[in-house]
Amino acid sequence: MQKTFLIDGLPESAARYREGCAVVAIDVIRATTMAITAAASGRACYPVDSVDAAFRLAQLLAGPLLAGEIDGDRPPGFDMNNSPAELSERSDISRPLVLLSSSGTRLIVNARGCDVLYLACFRNISSTARHLISENYSRIALLGAGSRGEFREEDQICCARIGAQLVQVGYVPENETTIAVMNRWANAKSSDCLHSRSVDYLRRTGQLADLRFILRRIDDIAETFIVQDGEVVMVRPDPCLKRELGPLAADGATESTRWHRRMSCF
Repeated sequence: MQKTFLIDGLPESAARYREGCAVVAIDVIRATTMAITAAASGRACYPVDSVDAAFRLAQLLAGPLLAGEIDGDRPPGFDMNNSPAELSERSDISRPLVLLSSSGTRLIVNARGCDVLYLACFRNISSTARHLISENYSRIALLGAGSRGEFREEDQICCARIGAQLVQVGYVPENETTIAVMNRWANAKSSDCLHSRSVDYLRRTGQLADLRFILRRIDDIAETFIVQDGEVVMVRPDPCLKRELGPLAADGATESTRWHRRMSCF
């Protein structure tokens, strides 16, 4: 049976893939980077899709840390913005994180109920790809958290680089949209997102610490992250997995060479 993957780019798209897919939710700037950074540090993390949902959940938790933004602004009553750089400097990891963002956490919440839901960002591209491959899913949906109807460059890069590693082991792009994203971004380096509107926003609002945090941490986490019962859960890698799969392409030209060689078969 042929194994396939697809790339899509808006929070609303998640409903289309609730059955028969392993779903990977991606919002590099900044929700999935924030959630993964929290869970990797040992902090409990709960993505929500509204301010009301955040406060309702906070009432059920001990000493919660409310973090997030709506249209770029920190909601009243929240402790901090959606800032992985700021979060990484906090020592209060016993406080569970309730996370809200304009598009990324909406994508995560919209995808609940699918067969399995992963989170990815630049920090865990290869570990996510390896885990997906090891689970031998027949169909994988890589979903970016588009903002204002736009599939942002950083999310396309992350999707395409996971996709390029799936192609190496025989997965086939499912549609023309997926092939177009792969053709444009499979060879991209993480820094190729610097012309994104998301990056422009960070520049305009003086939040470049988050951009530096994101671009200085590429594939630095070996774990995979899934959402179970509303919580982001870290899955440790099988120590035998890397040996079994061998080297997968990293950030750079090798990835492009392998992708374009494969393209001649489609």
